Amino acid sequence: MMPRWKWASSREKDPMSAGDEDLRMIPRWSMVLALLLFAAMQYIFHWVMPHHKHEMLPLRLMMGYAWGTMWASYALLLGYVSRDVKRRGMSAGLWMLMCVVLPGGIGAVVYFMLRQPVLSRCPNCSTEIAATYHYCPQCQFQMAPVCGECHRGVRITDVYCTQCGHDLAEDGAPARLRAYSDSE
Repeated sequence: MMPRWKWASSREKDPMSAGDEDLRMIPRWSMVLALLLFAAMQYIFHWVMPHHKHEMLPLRLMMGYAWGTMWASYALLLGYVSRDVKRRGMSAGLWMLMCVVLPGGIGAVVYFMLRQPVLSRCPNCSTEIAATYHYCPQCQFQMAPVCGECHRGVRITDVYCTQCGHDLAEDGAPARLRAYSDSE
């Protein structure tokens, strides 16, 4: 059996497990609420609504599962938004209100269109910055490799800039960025 610390690091490198991280963000209260809503829809369609005609059973089954799945999915979506909004440093109360009040999931669609990028911390000065930044705006610490000619982002394994063709070996990248490309 693989030790837990090795299992966690091997999971991080696996590109297939990227979606699992998003699923782990759904809180337990949301999962419980989804199960309760699904069960409530089954109760409504099978015991509350009149069912004296047996030929209507397939329709009741289909409607119970369809409505139950819809409400359960909505509860899971609310749970995901409640955690994701905190991770991105946005107002949790405002976005939860928007998701609940706007009908038919429109609030969640608006959230996904307008959400801020995930924030990370600069290893040099601990300033919260967007993950897409190449340099820290407070201390000019280089977060990711960039071309010395056009200053656009490049991959750490590139030899030449994909935008302008500049030889990246001439740029004198910081030692922590050079260490990765020299080891290959």
